[in-house]
Amino acid sequence: MAIFLDSGKIEQVEKFLRWGVIRGVTTNPTILLKDGVTGGAAGMKKRAQEIAAMIAPLPLSLEVTSNDPQQMVDQAREFAALASNINVKITIHGPEGETDNIEVIHALETKYDVRVNATAMMSGQQCLLAALAGATYVSLFGGRVNNMGYDAVDEITRLRELLELQGLDSQIIIGSVREINNVITWLHAGAHIVTVTPDILGGMLVHPYSKETVKMFLDDAKKCEMV
Repeated sequence: MAIFLDSGKIEQVEKFLRWGVIRGVTTNPTILLKDGVTGGAAGMKKRAQEIAAMIAPLPLSLEVTSNDPQQMVDQAREFAALASNINVKITIHGPEGETDNIEVIHALETKYDVRVNATAMMSGQQCLLAALAGATYVSLFGGRVNNMGYDAVDEITRLRELLELQGLDSQIIIGSVREINNVITWLHAGAHIVTVTPDILGGMLVHPYSKETVKMFLDDAKKCEMV
């Protein structure tokens, strides 16, 4: 079981590497834009190389910026060539439900030897198809599943059982964390990896009662010195 950091900021990645708790980093165009990356594809590749070098051999997920099948293949191969620990995010289908993406996932994994993180999935059945196509990682958006009125735990548990029954090696990544408790709940349900934002990761560590207890210990230590 592992935690991946959702971030495109160098200083954030450095911070949580020092903590020793993350086992990879994930990005997408939305994250990189929010984190101030400019310069289009060139800027994104530069930031990806910086992060990949920093976290190696831990994996970095970098998402393609096109939904054209040939452009996805070309860009994925270009991204994967930037560093040996980069895997490429491909959405499970296009914005209008175009089905070319599953073929791209299969071709990248089996023909071009590119590790794929199949993403933007909202159901276990989508994840199963991506796993059958050969995706190294299958990313389910747990928070959005819950928002739709379903329980992400059920999807995770059934998917993990199916992958093991079918002998499929894909690892389940759960993203879209909404609450701190989601992390251990989803890992306990069978996710291999949960991706978290810096705020969620910080919230997992710092607890108000721990702060209160530490303060008490320190105050009492001072009193002991005075006795």
